[in-house]
Amino acid sequence: RKVDYMNRGYYENITEYISKNADRVFKSPNDLFKYPFIDPGSVYDGNLWDWDSFWTVYALIAYERTLNDGGAFRKKLTEGAMGNVLNFFDFQLEDGYIPMMVSKFNQGENEEPYLIQKHRDGVILNMHKPFLCQQSCLVSGLTGSFSWLEKYIVNLEKYFECYDRHYFNENCGLYVWADDVMIGMDNDPAVFGRPRFSTASIYLNAFMVKEMRSMAKILKNTGQSERAGYYTEKADKLCEAIQKECYDPKDKFFYSVDVDIKTRSYDWFHKGLGVFWKTLPIKIQAWTGFIPMYSGIADKNQAEHLVRKHMENRDTFCSDFGIRALAKDEKMYNLEPTINPSNWLGPVWLVVNYVVFRGLLNYGYRKEAAELCDKTLLLLGEDYRKTGSLHEYYNPETGEPIMNPGFLNRNMLAVNMIQELTEGFSVFDYL
Repeated sequence: RKVDYMNRGYYENITEYISKNADRVFKSPNDLFKYPFIDPGSVYDGNLWDWDSFWTVYALIAYERTLNDGGAFRKKLTEGAMGNVLNFFDFQLEDGYIPMMVSKFNQGENEEPYLIQKHRDGVILNMHKPFLCQQSCLVSGLTGSFSWLEKYIVNLEKYFECYDRHYFNENCGLYVWADDVMIGMDNDPAVFGRPRFSTASIYLNAFMVKEMRSMAKILKNTGQSERAGYYTEKADKLCEAIQKECYDPKDKFFYSVDVDIKTRSYDWFHKGLGVFWKTLPIKIQAWTGFIPMYSGIADKNQAEHLVRKHMENRDTFCSDFGIRALAKDEKMYNLEPTINPSNWLGPVWLVVNYVVFRGLLNYGYRKEAAELCDKTLLLLGEDYRKTGSLHEYYNPETGEPIMNPGFLNRNMLAVNMIQELTEGFSVFDYL
């Protein structure tokens, strides 16, 4: 069908909404945060989140290009984006641990943030998701220089060392979640309610590949090319592990995997051929199976199967408003409004639409990317027309908003989609 993503007025509605609300996400330093920062807006006001702040900055870089204000917004955006990174560094512990979120919620006077307290007590919880180097690259794209990062390379090195120390499964070469708390895709059935350290999530590992490549870029641009090669090699090895353990050649899909496998025999019942496999696929089809196209892990044949067999399948991921977060034919498919955890069991999230969109462009599927952009503008444009607001996530069957009006954050990625299709400009190139 003909793509008419610029002809419905929806893009103008979305940019109008952003222009009215963008200032809400910029926060000044306070008694918890030393530097200015950027929050997700809506019910998350005043919180600093890892991948949320990354995507907000990612989107606002594109939005800033639509302005003609003499650079005032860009200055504020640069300060907030750099402040995000510096605030996270400020909360980093000696062993490299950085929390994925910092908030005053349930925090008493003079108390450390909860996640910091627990880590000091020896409880290993999840840490900052793999978007710290990527956000640092966004800041460098805004400033035109990596020099501001030179004195923080040690912080980034410790951050990776902490990941390798606590979350790396040497048997299979993949990273695992410590538990199911604050994992980005909150109630991912491959993680949610499962034993600690048992799931090597495709989300975690595929985004980690991109994070390692961003670290290599940082090192190369700060005069440490040899060290950059170390992270390039780490990324390549992780890609190999993902291909070996997470890609299912029968289903033509990337899955999260169970690493809780006993590989040694202890009694005479097990003296024969033992367990020689390192993981078991958790065969739940979620949007995370498309992240390898965003991160450049999938080969061309795998990408073709992901697009034709899965993304375009209306019985699983494809809807009139974008990509379902969980395949429609999964038994866990559910569209109920919920928070803490947020519902990723089928609703359309704009970050899902964008990650799949970017993956499509990475592999040359421009027509399909344009159609997904069209659906995204339809979804957000109709929401704004009917409610005067945008929401956090949506019903893929009707396009109706599910919850959290006033949400900004990743919804702004619609601007990136338009610019990447019409202007050839992509913030993705900063990473």
